[in-house]
Amino acid sequence: MIAVKKHGILLGKTSFEFENEGVLNPATIREGDIVHLFYRAVAKGNRSTIGYCKLNGPLDIELRYENPVITQEHNYESQGVEDPRIVKIDYHYYLSYTAYDGVNAMGAVALSKDLVEWHKLGIIVPQITYNEFIELTSSNEQFIKKYVKYNSNAHLTNDEKENMVLWDKNLIFFPRRINGKLCFIHRIRPEIQIVVSIENFNELTTSFWKDYFQHLDEYVVLSPQYSHEASYIGGGCPPIETQYGWLLIYHGVYDDKNGHVYSACAALLDLENPQKEIARLPYPLFKPEMEWEIKGEVNNVCFPTGTALFDDNLYIYYGAADEQIATASVSLSELLKELLLNLKN
Repeated sequence: MIAVKKHGILLGKTSFEFENEGVLNPATIREGDIVHLFYRAVAKGNRSTIGYCKLNGPLDIELRYENPVITQEHNYESQGVEDPRIVKIDYHYYLSYTAYDGVNAMGAVALSKDLVEWHKLGIIVPQITYNEFIELTSSNEQFIKKYVKYNSNAHLTNDEKENMVLWDKNLIFFPRRINGKLCFIHRIRPEIQIVVSIENFNELTTSFWKDYFQHLDEYVVLSPQYSHEASYIGGGCPPIETQYGWLLIYHGVYDDKNGHVYSACAALLDLENPQKEIARLPYPLFKPEMEWEIKGEVNNVCFPTGTALFDDNLYIYYGAADEQIATASVSLSELLKELLLNLKN
């Protein structure tokens, strides 16, 4: 098994009103020796905004803002701007996040040229009802059964059903265009899906998504396979380009007697065809073991969302028990070597 070093808690909640309930699930991007960290900050009432912290190197805090840098501005995000990820493509930073209005949770995007001023593009994932989703995917009966299991709205009241659309979270961009196209993953439980072929966001029309869902099984990039991800999986950190493929650090979930257990997992995708899985670890990269991971706002959670590479050391930043931000590190070369021992047939 690959050796992972846990460095403990990097950031905890403060007395500031915007983050007095918890901090978690940070987006990270390295520039020189600086790591910019944009994290989910939770206020009382479970209202989330995005806070900012600057690291000098992978672990030393140089600056932390006392106010959020991205807040709720629109109805679609009225309850929360949650779980950001960040990449730089061409001349823009793409910050993707989950927009939550108290009922619906959907992937949205904001762009910046300087990491200071952000322009929100809004929700880019499909906004369809559960019934529309089932209708569009109904041609594959076996395929849709597992989706109905995880996306049923049977527990909702009639009023809630009228206002609720299919949850589509963990929107994450690849950090460069592939064959000239924007590429991103997203997650409709229980699998990770991929969009690989758009020049710009204007192409994400109603007809685009209708065709996409009618062939959804073709766009599944990862499905649960091992016991530590038996319930469902979802995107974690933005993909990392290596000589062997795109390294994807994602999260896997299984149920035990105490509820869900979230672990960090690793896989490799083909560089030029990221729909193709090359390899996957058959065990968690790391899982809840420490007190700060086992007990918190949500117990038993390691939720990876950002990385920074220093020499051969890959630092992974993650939400610990949905309450604090922690860091782990692993040798990138050793991780790739271990993955290549687990190639897909």
